[in-house]
Amino acid sequence: MAEGISVTTTQAGAGPWRLIPAAAAAAATLWFAGFVAPVSHGEIPQYVLPWVPMLGIDFAFRLDGLSLAFALLICGIGALVFLYAATYFRSDRRLGSLLLTLIAFAISMLGLTVADDAVTLFVFWEGTTVTSWLLVGFDHEREKSRAAALQALLVTGMGGLALLAGLLIMGGMAGTYRLSEMNAMGEMFRASGLYPLIFALVILGCFTKSAQWPFQFWLPGAMAAPTPVSAYLHSATMVKAGVYLMARLTPALGGTDLWIWTLVPVGAFTMILASVWAMRQTDLKLMLAFTTIMGLSVITMLLGVSTPEAAVAAMTFLLVHAFYKAGLFLSVGMIEKGAGSREYPEVAGLAAAMPLTTTVIALAALSMAGAPPFFGFIGKEVIYEAAGHAPVLPLFVAGAALVANALMIGCAGMVAIRPFFFRPRRSPRDMPADPGWGLWLGPAILAALGLFCGLFPGTVDHALVAPMVHAVTGAESPTHLALWHGIGAPLILSLVTFALGGCLYLLLDPIRDRLAAAEPSLPRTEGWYDAALVGIAAIAAALTGALQNGRMTSYLRWTFLTLGALIWLALFVGHGTWPAFTLSREIMDWAIFVIIVVSIVMVLRTHSRLTAITALGGVGSGIAIIFVLYGAIDVAMTQLFVEILVVIFLAIAMVRLPPTGAMPFRVGNALVAAVLGLGVFVVQLSVLGTDLDLFMTVFFEQSSVPSALGHNIVNVILVDFRGFDTMGEISVVVIAGVASIAALRAGRRTLR
Repeated sequence: MAEGISVTTTQAGAGPWRLIPAAAAAAATLWFAGFVAPVSHGEIPQYVLPWVPMLGIDFAFRLDGLSLAFALLICGIGALVFLYAATYFRSDRRLGSLLLTLIAFAISMLGLTVADDAVTLFVFWEGTTVTSWLLVGFDHEREKSRAAALQALLVTGMGGLALLAGLLIMGGMAGTYRLSEMNAMGEMFRASGLYPLIFALVILGCFTKSAQWPFQFWLPGAMAAPTPVSAYLHSATMVKAGVYLMARLTPALGGTDLWIWTLVPVGAFTMILASVWAMRQTDLKLMLAFTTIMGLSVITMLLGVSTPEAAVAAMTFLLVHAFYKAGLFLSVGMIEKGAGSREYPEVAGLAAAMPLTTTVIALAALSMAGAPPFFGFIGKEVIYEAAGHAPVLPLFVAGAALVANALMIGCAGMVAIRPFFFRPRRSPRDMPADPGWGLWLGPAILAALGLFCGLFPGTVDHALVAPMVHAVTGAESPTHLALWHGIGAPLILSLVTFALGGCLYLLLDPIRDRLAAAEPSLPRTEGWYDAALVGIAAIAAALTGALQNGRMTSYLRWTFLTLGALIWLALFVGHGTWPAFTLSREIMDWAIFVIIVVSIVMVLRTHSRLTAITALGGVGSGIAIIFVLYGAIDVAMTQLFVEILVVIFLAIAMVRLPPTGAMPFRVGNALVAAVLGLGVFVVQLSVLGTDLDLFMTVFFEQSSVPSALGHNIVNVILVDFRGFDTMGEISVVVIAGVASIAALRAGRRTLR
């Protein structure tokens, strides 16, 4: 079976229920299509559901031109992919789980693109990360699939955490988490000293999700996923989440030198790198993965250019890429199903045996190559037009786009010509044939859309591209899409692209062989990822060996040292005043001090465990006396009860142990005790030297009766205002009691 997926012969997936997800996605597509006319005329539907009102967080959704276009892509392509998957895995017992996971991913991606709240967006963002991890690792019995899924999870998850930090900083600065309101405060963000940090965090999240250098390696690895998953996640939807967010936050963060000089060079470099390595591949699906990176890099570079013309080109190419790339991924699955392989050196001359597959792939590949009258031709023209208006390095932008587009022509020939024409028939199967309608319908529709949009660009421009551009730039689109713009620089560059691309296709085999020969000597771009995994494992092993060594004294030492470090950090970083030390104390205070010090010395120096336990009780009793002197009777009673119980429990547990000598002096333990003890001492003096803040006292007095219906303020605090904290304390006491019983009974035989 294709892709190493073991398939059972059961007919579990043959029921009509398998078509329900496709039907639901198609219905959602029609529903969103109903918003095309209102949104294209300037209306922006919104929906808000309070989530955490105290923090200003809502389930806020907003359907502007950018969100609507993505919603249509997610639901429309999703319907075709669900139908394809229901046929592709018709006899696989795991079809149900696959469809459910695909649905969960579609919901996550849809929520991400229509969210108008930063926290809501992040929740759905992580939903795509988790569901894509499950989908990439769908064939979890294969080590390659598990490794690819883990790689995708770690890389995109790391970026997600950075994105969360950036969004929270933006929300704190703006006083709101609404993305639409943040975008209106772009000048404030760009003028802030925190802008470089915000930009770095947000772009890290975008680059990891959309596989930009140096994170591009995870996407080809994710091709271990089944073909329907690759078509949906890694060409049309998920990997576009990064470029979507760059476009969404362009009004807030875009247009600066940092933005331009990061996105343009990184996008151009990744674009050329991915295009070159696409020519190296013999696996058609892997080749398409590299060209996906190229497409995402084009959009990244154009968003970095930060001109209205570049925004038009980015939004146009986003649609172009979604149509032809999803169609080609699904079509490669058709070749694999019909001929038995997706390695193009293994198949040839299939046109007569698979005419439908040949036609569908030819249409999609012509759009990928940018041939007229396909939508890809218009997309290429507007890219060259945008390059001419670039405020910096226009020749560099145009040159990078030309080289990448020429390489795409070579790749288009690889998928559309090599398996079908000019060579005798050859395939692993004796009788290659077109697959059933469930597999060819989706690719055919997507390929036809590439032709339709090329023939009627004005309709697409008015309905989708112009509203998308308005959402990104806040202005009307400066360019109207058309199949013919006359003779000019874009047309000349297109002709040069075709000529160069044709030459690259003719030299495909030598280029592939030379790249294959050079590959072992080239540095691996994912080397930092492998080194990071090794480093994390080594650090984890070292920390585990140091912290989880089975010795209670070690656990206490690290716990007290951490607590002491936090206390001293608060002292040095905080804004409080340091205490003024005085030596004037009452006689009673000095007496208690002497009792406590003597008790501590006895604990440390005695040869008897029973004496040490009794002296330890003296320490607690002295503290209890202090509470009594200062009027905290309830705290004093609690302290006394605790000391009595501690003495009793320790006496029962240790009195039968053999006597021991005086405890040896350990410098490390003494330092930890000094750090923690002096820290607590200084903090207490510092607190006593400050004015008493009665804010919480007033709050509890005013809120106990109306909010908690209780007149005993202490009980109300414990049960209502600190209910979860109290429950946690009770849980700790119960766990400690159970552990004490287990320790006391350890090694003893129960008498019956």
